[in-house]
Amino acid sequence: MRRILICLALTLMLSQPVFGVSIEPPIAPHSAQEYMPDEIDSFGDDLWYIITSAFSVLTPSVNEAARICVALVGITLLVSLSDHFGDSVKRVSDIIGALSMGMLLLKPVNTLLNLGIETVKQIADYGKLLLPVMTAAMAAQGSITASGALYVGTAFFSALLSSLVTTIIVPMIYVFVCLSIANCALGDKMLQSLRDFSKWSMTWALKMILYIFTGYMGITGVVSGTADAAAVKATKLAISGSVPVVGSILSDASEAILVSAGVMKSAAGVYGILTVIAIFIGPFLRIGVQYLVLKFTSAICGAFGSKRPVELINSFSGAMGLILGMTGTVCLLQLISTVCFMKGVG
Repeated sequence: MRRILICLALTLMLSQPVFGVSIEPPIAPHSAQEYMPDEIDSFGDDLWYIITSAFSVLTPSVNEAARICVALVGITLLVSLSDHFGDSVKRVSDIIGALSMGMLLLKPVNTLLNLGIETVKQIADYGKLLLPVMTAAMAAQGSITASGALYVGTAFFSALLSSLVTTIIVPMIYVFVCLSIANCALGDKMLQSLRDFSKWSMTWALKMILYIFTGYMGITGVVSGTADAAAVKATKLAISGSVPVVGSILSDASEAILVSAGVMKSAAGVYGILTVIAIFIGPFLRIGVQYLVLKFTSAICGAFGSKRPVELINSFSGAMGLILGMTGTVCLLQLISTVCFMKGVG
C-alpha cells in the first residue's frame, strides 16, 4: 500500500497539462477568393479549378488585345506605304507612326504595370502572414535551426525583391519603352544600344536574385536540416534511455507529435501555395494575353511592314515579358520558400 501511495503521489507531481495548438494558414485575400475552391481536397483538382476559373474571366482582355492588334497592323501598313515616297516623307511618317503606336501601347503597358505592382504587393503581404505560420509549424516538428534560417532568408530576399521592383524595375520599364519609341522615330543606334542595355540589366537583376535565393535556400535546407535531424534523433534517444520504464513510450509519443506537426505544416503549405497561385494567375493571364497578341502582331507586321515599327512592337512585347518576369519572380520566390518549409527535417 505504501508503495502504491508513493507511485500515485509521484504521478500527480509529474503530470502536466497538455495543450493543443492549431496551426492554420492566413485567409486568402479578396482578389484570390474568386478563384479559390470552397474546400481544399486534392491539390491537383484544386489547382485545375483555380486555372479554369481564371480563364473564364479573360474575355475582356482578349477583346482589348485584339483591337490593339488591328490598330497596330493598320499603322504599320500606313508607315510601310510611305517607303515608296521621298526620304523627307518617310522621316515624317516614321515619327508620326512611332508616336501613334507609342500612344496606343502606353495605356495597356501602364495598366498592366500597375496590375503587376499590385500583384507583387499582394504576394509579399500574404507571404508576411504565411511565413510565421510555416516557421512555427516547422519549429514544432523539430526544425528549429532550419525554420529560423529559412524565415530570415525568405524575408530578406522578399523585401529585397519588392524594393527592387518598385524602385528600379518599374521606372526602368518606362525608360525602356520610351527609348523604344524614340529609336523607332529617329533610328539612332545609340538609342537602340541604350534600349537593349536597359532590358538586359532588368532581366539580369531578376535572374540573379532568383539564382542567389534558390542557392541560399538549398544550402540552408541541407545544412540546418541535417543539424536539426541529428538534434531530434539525439533528443529521442536521450528520452528513451534516461527515463526508466516509460522512456520508449515517451519517445514514440514525441514521434507522433512530430508527425502531427508535419501534417499541419503540409496542410498550411498546400493552402498557401494554392493561394499564392490564385493571387498570381489572374494578372499572369491578362499580361500573358497582351504579350502573346503583341508577338502575333509582330509576326504579321513583319511580313509586310518596315523594320522600325516591327521592332517597336517587339519592344513593347518585351516590356510585357518583363512585367511577367517581375511578377513571376516574386511568385516563384514565395512558392520555393513554401516548398522548402514543407520539406521539414532532413
